[in-house]
Amino acid sequence: QLVESGGGLVQAGDSLRLSCAASGRIFSTDVMAWFRQAPGKHREFVSAMAWSTPNTYYSDAVKGRFTISRDNAKNTMYLQMNSLKSEDTAVYYCAVDRSGRPWDLLIRIWQQTSESIDYWGKGTLVTVSS
Repeated sequence: QLVESGGGLVQAGDSLRLSCAASGRIFSTDVMAWFRQAPGKHREFVSAMAWSTPNTYYSDAVKGRFTISRDNAKNTMYLQMNSLKSEDTAVYYCAVDRSGRPWDLLIRIWQQTSESIDYWGKGTLVTVSS
């Protein structure tokens, strides 16, 4: 089970830190990710990290502003979001892939679709007012 928290209403330029707490075991081959879905839009791939390697990915839309991290002891993933913009307004979802597929392949897939994800959280709403 994945539980997101940390969303809220902020002004443009502010920061937020989202958390994704995973119950149960996290496997070394797991890849965790953040997606977001704005009203009327498709779910968008934001960031990802491999649980046991330094691999990370950021979409162009958030690169340089968002930072993904984890606390292995707490089975928790974070998304630090700085310099928020109105276009960052969305429901943010935490996801886990347990397929064991190669990192590069997962990233290419997720850049196109979110349909291959094994587990999803219920999401946390981030609203950025301009």
